Amino acid sequence: MSNRVPPAGRALTIVVALTLLAMVPQAARAAESPGEPIGAGAAIVNISPTAFPVRISGGFLEARATQVGEPIYVRALVLDNGKTRIAIAVVDSCGVEARFLDQSKRLASQATGIPPENMLISATHTHSAPAAWAVLGTRVDPSYVELLVPQVARAITQAAAKVQPAQVGWAVVRAPDYTHNRRWILRQKFDDPFGSRNMRANMHPGHNNPEAISPSGPVDADLSMLAVQTTSGRPLAVLANFSQHYYGGAAISPDYFGHFCSHLAELVGVSDSQFPFVGIMSQGTSGDLQWMDYGEAKGKWRSRDEYAATLAEIAHGAWEKIEYHRQVPLAIAERKLTLGRRVPDAARLAWARPIVEKIQARPPEQRLPHDVEEVYAAEAVHLHNEPTVEIKLQAIRIGDLGIAALPNEVYAITGLKLKAQSALAHTFNISLANGAWGYIPPPEQHRLGGYTTWPARSAGLEELAEPKMVSALLEMLEELAGRPRRRFIDPESDYVHAVRSSKPVAFWRLGDIEGTVAMDSVGSQHGTYAPGVALYLEGAPAAGLGGGDRGNRAAHFAGGHLDASVGGLGNAYSVEMWFWNGLEEDWRAVTGFLVSLNSEGTQGSPSEGLAIGGNRAENEQGKLFFSNGKGAFRGTTQIPQKTWNHVALVRDGRQVTVYLNGDSTAEISAETQPVLGAGDKQILIGGDHQGLASFEGKLDEVAVYNRALSAAEISAHWQAAGSDAEQEQSEK
Repeated sequence: MSNRVPPAGRALTIVVALTLLAMVPQAARAAESPGEPIGAGAAIVNISPTAFPVRISGGFLEARATQVGEPIYVRALVLDNGKTRIAIAVVDSCGVEARFLDQSKRLASQATGIPPENMLISATHTHSAPAAWAVLGTRVDPSYVELLVPQVARAITQAAAKVQPAQVGWAVVRAPDYTHNRRWILRQKFDDPFGSRNMRANMHPGHNNPEAISPSGPVDADLSMLAVQTTSGRPLAVLANFSQHYYGGAAISPDYFGHFCSHLAELVGVSDSQFPFVGIMSQGTSGDLQWMDYGEAKGKWRSRDEYAATLAEIAHGAWEKIEYHRQVPLAIAERKLTLGRRVPDAARLAWARPIVEKIQARPPEQRLPHDVEEVYAAEAVHLHNEPTVEIKLQAIRIGDLGIAALPNEVYAITGLKLKAQSALAHTFNISLANGAWGYIPPPEQHRLGGYTTWPARSAGLEELAEPKMVSALLEMLEELAGRPRRRFIDPESDYVHAVRSSKPVAFWRLGDIEGTVAMDSVGSQHGTYAPGVALYLEGAPAAGLGGGDRGNRAAHFAGGHLDASVGGLGNAYSVEMWFWNGLEEDWRAVTGFLVSLNSEGTQGSPSEGLAIGGNRAENEQGKLFFSNGKGAFRGTTQIPQKTWNHVALVRDGRQVTVYLNGDSTAEISAETQPVLGAGDKQILIGGDHQGLASFEGKLDEVAVYNRALSAAEISAHWQAAGSDAEQEQSEK
């Protein structure tokens, strides 16, 4: 299932009502129950350092602070239905190591009786807080941790002591203008810190950077809230969740997380010294997200406080419409996973050890990395010395609301996977929970490289860590809900129905959210994504392409391609698709192949295909051309960079015809000798069999037919995409 994110600029006050289904968390019980009456308590405790200087984490190198700019806190919420008690605490910190959180849980458990495994403690990820996580060039600040551990336990203890009869409800509102993907695909490879030229994506490319093609992943713009009131209706707490990495500011500060909480408290307007309202903002899945939009000019945004205040206003608008429930099922599950780390090979270790020896030879106070090379050399040795780790995952059920907790900096696409497939009607994800084990890219993102994939304690887990964790969390949510997960479905649309009515033999919609398989939506001729493809990006925007609540989705090809075998095409076939080219027309000799075909099983067999021209010929730049070794035939339309277009390639014996954007007049019409034999064809989408030029950009809705489509059929498909398709194309 997919939910549409309205594009930036649309109203942000779309509230989705979430109805309690009140299902028993034991899968074996068939009867449903409304659950037990619920109680709740909340507390806030100051965790600002009192001894200076204090080490600050969040950068490559260790920084220090000599004073508190703004107080930082731990905020706690305890829920209790008489059978189960759950504590949720959020700490103003970049990240807190699991060993310290375990100490806090033991102290809190001794004081309250709540089992440690029923406690979820996470970090906001402010980059302006004392170091409780040894990562990159920063060491833990031991004196600060001595203060932090008991204060976290104190917040949970105080919240437990304030438990009173309560009611709960929740809502989600979307705020797409307030978070954007900061990790962009680059048009050429760059070096990583280890001297390998393999980096195709990296974060913070700068505004309108010509080297940056587009974001490498989707955005989760949900602002989710669990709201808690007394049974008389007095607000006690709101646990909010948003996927935005941090805003930035001088140490020490709670960043926008704390400002949001303060502004929301002002809007709620509760003044009670004994039971003050506690606003809590938790970190969502923002490992590749940040507040700035690098596709726009710099300077559009407001201050951190204005950002937080406006976001709080959006949340408050949704909060005012929440329906509350006094009886809900309440349950929590915890699971431990042992995962490998991407340890250095012999060559990298041989590179790292002399650098670390040089660091250790310095005077004691200078035994820290001084630059990025020293940071990653030291990190390589850390990974070698600790090749496996044990992590904790948690899932919580509150009525039909699910919370998934991961101890990582999680990409937005991972959060969307969990939300789309959760067995509960609404789920949000809390990252950096119960530990801090760094970034967790999906496997396909590892192939694109970049800072968030470089092996270190900040990004050191095995490449399959993300799917293993997603699988475990979905299983846990199933157990709590007592029903199976929802199946991920690429939503239907008018265009899809029109294409299917023409009976393609293969139809790769390219809205896949995970894995290496491009699913065939009309049969079993599934394709395979070669490394260098990013999934679940924004697709063609025409209204008739649909896409549900989260919009139409496409794949971004960045050096990779789709490889498939399709039977029985012969010399009468058609291939149609939507494409978005990310390269300038004069960037290279051939801008990129959209499709290439050859006869499968014939070694060295000739191929033919459709491409966008580049700088090898002046009259070819930015224009479609068909080639098959017997000739090259060019179109006349200059296709603007970074625009969505519909194209259909039709072969009918010797006749080749190409149609562009629904025009019944052919873009290319030529007669040429076929070079493909009868039988199965190997098809490359986004690449060519001669290795001339892979496509760089997004592709969507690729259909293959074993006959020649007519101009009328192709025009009908274009029209089905929506009356605004041509307008959308011209506006880009």
